[in-house]
Amino acid sequence: MNHQFPSPNHLPSRRSMLLAGLGAALSAPFLSACAGFDTSGAAAGSGTVSFLSTQFTPVEEKQRYEQVLKKSLRVPVAYNAVDPSVFASTVKTQTSAQNIRTSLLGGLHGELAPLAGSLENVDSILSDLAGRGFAKEILELTKAGTSSAKYVPWMQATYVVAINKKALEWLPSGVDVNNLSYEDYLAWAKAAKQGAGRPVFGMPAGPKGLHHRFYQGFLLPSFTGGQITTFRSPDAVEAWKYMQDLWDNMVPASTNFDAMQEPLGRGEVLVAWDHVARLIKAPADNPGEWLMVPAPQGPKGRGYMLIVAGLALPTGGTERELAEQVIRGLSEPLTQVETLRQNAFFPTVQTELPTDLAGAIALEAGAVRLQQRSEGALLALPPVGLGAKEGEVSQIFKNVFQEVCLNNQDIQPVLDRQAKELNTIVQELNVPCWAPDPVSAKCEVA
Repeated sequence: MNHQFPSPNHLPSRRSMLLAGLGAALSAPFLSACAGFDTSGAAAGSGTVSFLSTQFTPVEEKQRYEQVLKKSLRVPVAYNAVDPSVFASTVKTQTSAQNIRTSLLGGLHGELAPLAGSLENVDSILSDLAGRGFAKEILELTKAGTSSAKYVPWMQATYVVAINKKALEWLPSGVDVNNLSYEDYLAWAKAAKQGAGRPVFGMPAGPKGLHHRFYQGFLLPSFTGGQITTFRSPDAVEAWKYMQDLWDNMVPASTNFDAMQEPLGRGEVLVAWDHVARLIKAPADNPGEWLMVPAPQGPKGRGYMLIVAGLALPTGGTERELAEQVIRGLSEPLTQVETLRQNAFFPTVQTELPTDLAGAIALEAGAVRLQQRSEGALLALPPVGLGAKEGEVSQIFKNVFQEVCLNNQDIQPVLDRQAKELNTIVQELNVPCWAPDPVSAKCEVA
């Protein structure tokens, strides 16, 4: 079955489908990839686009994407994949020295937005590409708080729930697996634990797991309608009470899981939420035995985290004309589909996905479409504008999990204490809030 993504003219609402598919970026693990790469772009040489990116840092992903570039573009490209901190410091240093040695930048919205003052306006390019069908809410994000677009949408990602069909025997009667509530999800986890004689639900709560994104983009938005401003609210207390109950019915070894595809693949876990790039291998050999479904819905809606990566032009960058050609080439539907095939990151353009995609990718496409089209869909973004402090903010959410779910401490005092730490960081940075919190001059916990 082909997956036809709707055009912006047929988007149901701001709270429904933002994307045509997924895409990714270093919500999947950032590896420190600066070693061995010339981040100055000097090695690119005349006539070659020096492409500095935070995406596809793992060696195999980088190599596959380099093949996409060679196959899809007629422009020579030197693709340098680096850690986000290296990315930011390189752009800032070159801008400060007025010695720009890169041609093209690729990063997450949250990585590009703070650099908006060092990026060229790309309104004219987006005007030329209007027929590609970028969703209007994504186009609004490209402005990065300014009046003009600062990047062209490149690819996007989110998180879904992977299910081994063996777990369906414990799904409560009358529950639609494609339209789960958080109550349904918990009841299912309890029934599965009892029926299997052991917990079979899991989550990536290991040292490099992305469980903080679950709290930031799914649990808290679904229960509180926010991420930062509602951090210590009564609704947040209820969210963490729920999380305590859910954790009691999860595989205890989840604290060792950095990515769920491995425990899912070996049958240790039968149901798990994770980033799409970290679920892809679980159904690889037997996709017919698996389902991918949307995250659950809570009292405030179906919170889901959207990860948008963009392509930007550094002000005064090298090989400007060739860099624009690369942007246009990477926005071609066939190129975006090839990126999907190689690295499981979905298009930002309106396109029909081919029927011969790997089974896991097709499963994920259906889940994401349902998740974003669902009534009450509530967009959440990863933290924006925090720079090196982003890790500290994410650690605060992990700390709450540690204290509340693992150490069984009283929830409100934990939230109050962690809220002080959170406010110290965001007040120092003086950054505006990001979705789903309302845009404001500054962002802080109420």
